Amino acid sequence: MTTQQLDKILSDLLALPAENEVVEFKEAKTGYAFNDIGQYFSALSNEANLKGKPCAWLVFGVNNKHKIVGSNFRTDRKSLDGLKTELGNRLTGKISFIEIYELDKPEGRVIMFQIPPAPQGIPIEFNGFYYARANESLVGLNIEKIDRIRNQASHKDWSSEIVANATIDVLDKTAIDQARKKFKEVKANSAFVDVVDTWDDVTFLDKIKVTSGGKITNTAILLLGKPESTHYISPMVAQITWKLDAEEQAYEHFETPFFLTVNHVLARIRNVNYKFFPDDKLVAVTVSKYDSEVILEALNNCIAHQDYSRRSRINLIEQTHKLTFENSGGFIDGTPDDYTFGTKMPKLYRNKWLLNAMVKLGMIDSLGYGIHKMNKSQMDRYFPLPDYSRSNQNEVILEIYGHSIDINYSKLLIDKKDELSLEEVIALDKVQKKQPLSTTEVERLRELKLVKGRSTSLEIVGNKSVVVQVRNAELKQTILDLLTEKGTATREDIENLLMPLMPQSWDILKQRKKISNVLLGLSKREEKIKNTSNSDRFPIYEVNKS
Repeated sequence: MTTQQLDKILSDLLALPAENEVVEFKEAKTGYAFNDIGQYFSALSNEANLKGKPCAWLVFGVNNKHKIVGSNFRTDRKSLDGLKTELGNRLTGKISFIEIYELDKPEGRVIMFQIPPAPQGIPIEFNGFYYARANESLVGLNIEKIDRIRNQASHKDWSSEIVANATIDVLDKTAIDQARKKFKEVKANSAFVDVVDTWDDVTFLDKIKVTSGGKITNTAILLLGKPESTHYISPMVAQITWKLDAEEQAYEHFETPFFLTVNHVLARIRNVNYKFFPDDKLVAVTVSKYDSEVILEALNNCIAHQDYSRRSRINLIEQTHKLTFENSGGFIDGTPDDYTFGTKMPKLYRNKWLLNAMVKLGMIDSLGYGIHKMNKSQMDRYFPLPDYSRSNQNEVILEIYGHSIDINYSKLLIDKKDELSLEEVIALDKVQKKQPLSTTEVERLRELKLVKGRSTSLEIVGNKSVVVQVRNAELKQTILDLLTEKGTATREDIENLLMPLMPQSWDILKQRKKISNVLLGLSKREEKIKNTSNSDRFPIYEVNKS
């Protein structure tokens, strides 16, 4: 914003007969309390939403008689800009969305905080409390106003809105062609599938409800837009960040078109085979660490249900033994548990236009069946079930495990795969995660003799002191199988594979020592594998073909 524009805005504000719900003046001659600033930001943002204003203003350096007196609040620009982050960490969704302007007037320095209205459906809170204005006074946001803001979410679908001045040229041609191919696969049994190739791109995009009447929607930008097209939806954010948070550290940002880039994100996940050694079986049970369909289901759910008004990215954090998916906006129709068995159909959608397009492109299931499928996949692969327990009203956090928490849980699933119902597996999963169970769940597990101990400290049955006894030869062969299949593997990859096979009574240092000895035997004494990196700290092993 130019100085001339700011001068005009300041003049208009000073000419007001009094402060109001969306304008507040403070002298702040030498400073101003941080908590008070946060409360005013919450109040002014909420009132701007309720009044239908494009923004609200908090002005420092002006007294209550609308006279400029000058302010020495945070005279260092870097410190002033730092206020955005400080406030953003305390405001709803931890979003920093404030613009801060400085004007040097003859009477002194004026600071103008431009505060946007609270997003549709999301009242802004500061430190856990909602604030509002009653004329010039700072008050709590009452229930009636909270409901008025929250109810906005059910009346507006941002994903269906038309993007002004955007044409089909802002879309990625490769993404459109791949979308057409996928649509034909989804509709393979439809009578009209043969005519899909006769549609031009404009017709095709209208048919699958990505565009509307030939006009580009926000959905079109998200799913098929070129990376440089995202400025059309600014300040909304269209970005997926993959972060590796393990012995090695890495990250990468992925932008539109999401229809293609979700597969690029998937390719970043390190997926190896995982072996279980049941006590009564001679051959190991081998499964993949992660199910690719589960990863895509979770990632596409993040895209479909993200609250883009919060202006935050989607995060996928890869740790040694699990994946964590984070998207803004809590569940708006029920809880994750409601969709566990695939019997509930949601009635409310945050981004209905976007979700419908993703259904047509085979990216997502609109009937609330996705969570059920993820549960079944984890159950069929003997792993802990997907966990939404860290989610809250502001964000959905999903954890997908790629290892055993309690090996006895996995062994029970292997031994009783066809005997246990999903309800019983869910109860067992709660036991291994130390989560509360209902009286009915405890009684059922006791009836099946699957748990022992008091109700407050249940344990899954099994011999924890000698869960798995694997000879060195079996461990070595497991490593060789991994390298033969994958070509190379890091120390972390090998630990992921072998640590569940160690006696669970051993601490982690003892388990790693055992693995080190096995690797030493294979590489130094037997020379069957070699470290191809230049680092002993971060080795990369492969089969020694010589």
